[in-house]
Order: sequence, then C-alpha cells, then structure tokens
Amino acid sequence: MAILSEEEMYAALEERHGCELQRKLKEASVAVCGLGGLGSNIAIALARAGVGRLHIIDFDTVDISNLNRQQYFVDQLGMYKADAFFDTLKRITPYCDIRKDCIRLTEDNIPVLLADEDIIVEAFDRADQKSMLVNSVLENFPEKYLVSGSGMAGLAPADLIKTRRITKRFYICGDGVSDIADGMGLVASRVLACAAHQAHAVIRIIAGEYDIN
Repeated sequence: MAILSEEEMYAALEERHGCELQRKLKEASVAVCGLGGLGSNIAIALARAGVGRLHIIDFDTVDISNLNRQQYFVDQLGMYKADAFFDTLKRITPYCDIRKDCIRLTEDNIPVLLADEDIIVEAFDRADQKSMLVNSVLENFPEKYLVSGSGMAGLAPADLIKTRRITKRFYICGDGVSDIADGMGLVASRVLACAAHQAHAVIRIIAGEYDIN
C-alpha cells in the first residue's frame, strides 16, 4: 500500500484549494461535539479539506441503529464512537492533529474541554443537549465561532435545508422545523445534506467568508 508523505498530501490539497486557503485550513482548530449522523459526516468533510486540528467528542458507543447514516462499520459495533472514529479519521488524514474525548459534554466541563478550539460544531441528536451546548458556548466563549444543526429529519426536499447566520459568530444549519418526534426518522441523505451545510459553513468561516444570510 502506497503511503503519502505529509508534503505530498498537502501539495495535492493546495492544487484544489490554493495555497492561501490551504494554509488557513491547516492552521485551523475545530471541535466536533457529537459523532453521530451529523458529526461523523462533518468531521470527515473537514478532515478531507485539510483542517489541521480536529477535536472529536462523544460518550456513546456504536450501535446497529447508527449504521444507516453514521460513518461507522459493522466491525466497529460496540466500540466507543470517539475511539472508532479516531481510527477512521487517521486513515483519511494521517497528518491531522486529532484529539479525542470519550465524555459527555456538560455545562461544567464545556469551559475546559472546548477552550482551545477556534470553531465549535454542535452535532447532537437531542434538542435539550443542543440547547445546553449552544447556550454554554455563547456564554463562555463569545469570541468563538459556533455552527449548530437544527432540523434534518424526514423526507422533505433537501433544498429546504439552509445555512443562517444568527449573530456575528453563530450559525444554524437545517430546515429549522423537522424533528424525529414528528414521525419519520433520520434518513441518511437528508442528514448528510445538513452535515454538508455545517462543514461548508466552517470552511467558509476559516476562509474569511462570513456573508451567509
């Protein structure tokens, strides 16, 4: 199996993104909070883009119900998601600085665990956990960028999923309406569409493009 050097890998990315954007991506630090359908797809997109530092956080284990939309494999069932996904990301981008934490984020540990990242991505499933993380980040880290997801369930058209800039440093991606409690659950294609919006919002922030409406 051929092994790429770090120089070869980043040279290939520079051909796609240009030297200046790739430099910004390599210097960026992003925390992905939650490694389910949103978080696992977001982190893969950021890793493939060449983000230099990723902090992945989840306390849960891989379950068979995750396989329809999350970036895990059958042979990873029962593993902690942070451990399983760390291995996957290292296969994609061996030179990325990846920090993993197998822990449940709370109001008490967020100020410590998320202190070192430039951009924080909320990728939880439950509305109460989403609200807790968003409120904690806005309170403790007003200087950081926050990208959250809200509304990606069901079979509604994917183009209803949008990226909205709520405040100068707070973005929400999703349709803002759908919820798994409404009946139809989470379908891989629509979850992936929302994850793509969140990952692209992060990349635009890193690039200095802030004019999302």
